[in-house]
Amino acid sequence: MLYVCSIVVGVGLLLWSVYALTERSIANEVDLVIEDELDSLWDEYDDGGATRLTEVVNRRKEDWGRTGAVYLLVDGAGNRLAGNLSAWPSAARADGDWLNFFVTAHEGDDVVDHPVRAKVLVLGTHRLLVGSDVSERQPLLPRLRQAALWGTGLTALLTAVIGWYFSRRVGSRVRGVAEACENIISGDLAQRLPRDYSQDEFDQLAVAVNHMLDRIEQQTAAVRTTFDSAAHDLRAPLHRIRTRLESALHADKIESGARRSITDSVEDVERLQRMLGTLLQIAQTESGHLSGTEESVDLAQLSAEIGDLYAPEARERNLHLTVDAPDEPVIVRGNRQLLAQLLTNLLENAFKYVPAGGRINVKVTTQAGRAALIVRDNGPGIPPASREPVLLPFRRLDRDAGKPGSGLGLSLVAAVTRLHHGTVALEDNNPGLVVRCEFPRPAGAAGNKAA
Repeated sequence: MLYVCSIVVGVGLLLWSVYALTERSIANEVDLVIEDELDSLWDEYDDGGATRLTEVVNRRKEDWGRTGAVYLLVDGAGNRLAGNLSAWPSAARADGDWLNFFVTAHEGDDVVDHPVRAKVLVLGTHRLLVGSDVSERQPLLPRLRQAALWGTGLTALLTAVIGWYFSRRVGSRVRGVAEACENIISGDLAQRLPRDYSQDEFDQLAVAVNHMLDRIEQQTAAVRTTFDSAAHDLRAPLHRIRTRLESALHADKIESGARRSITDSVEDVERLQRMLGTLLQIAQTESGHLSGTEESVDLAQLSAEIGDLYAPEARERNLHLTVDAPDEPVIVRGNRQLLAQLLTNLLENAFKYVPAGGRINVKVTTQAGRAALIVRDNGPGIPPASREPVLLPFRRLDRDAGKPGSGLGLSLVAAVTRLHHGTVALEDNNPGLVVRCEFPRPAGAAGNKAA
């Protein structure tokens, strides 16, 4: 629409400028002819006075039939002395030094009013009017206006049709590229940008991007294969180390110092196993494929079940855990196990940082067609500048240096949320932290209103 309006305005200005210039040119040409005639008659008056001027005007009055010239010479009393007008025009419209009026002429059996443009020259006590019939230019100007209107309208129509065609064509190509990009973001690295082999700009862009995607897919496959192989190869040695250490703990004769060292080693190995398992889970989640069958999951029911599961631990830690889940189902499409792991990580993270006597609240609600899982606590919270970084793997706050943990809990939460096409945001609870995870809901899903 912007290009259509710009072109129409440009063509319209051009056509109407031509019309205005043509109108002015015709008017100037008529005025120039009249002024030249007045100069000539002034010379005749200088040579022979009013008598000579009367003779010249009477000779030239016959020009009315040939060129549409109009003459009238009157004395100081207004009496007609010469010319082809019977009397001084009484209905003349003044335009500066110029007069515009109509002259009635007989053309066969018809009586026609001819528009006349004239100028008056004062010669002592005499007045001389010289004008020209401008009726010939009257049909020309409407035709010019009509041509300008038709030209502007046809330009608007043609431009709109061309713009509509190109908009649909470009819009179709852009939608194809956008859909392919969405599939790639969702984890389908085999997806490529569509081409129509027209060698246009979209095809050139698709070729370059597809070549880049081929390279990224190769590198991703190599990294994933290496990571999976290393992870699986590490599982067996870690399991054997832990088994031998646990067996050593059951030996009859073992010093207390050695027992403590073995116990610490078992805990380190167990932490390594958990870290390795979490990394594998994050890698599988970031691959963009839901492990297991995708199903309809009721977030309200899932939150209530996990809340009941963690209620005993919350009491042991002297924490007040509440779950606000509606009675109506809040359905999202996804993997129940991963969604449960997401909420489990958020609760364990809260248990870790909220001091005794603190409060933790889990709330499930819906708003604008999206399901929200919100976990609030009144712990130390996270500074605003650190909220985005802590969603990445192995990112921890400076205050957590030296404390147990790997910095993978919130990164797994972010990965699971992205896998389910949702968003995660960390907010301030004044004091404490609010973790808001929002997910799209399937069309037609029933649920409660946002509270």
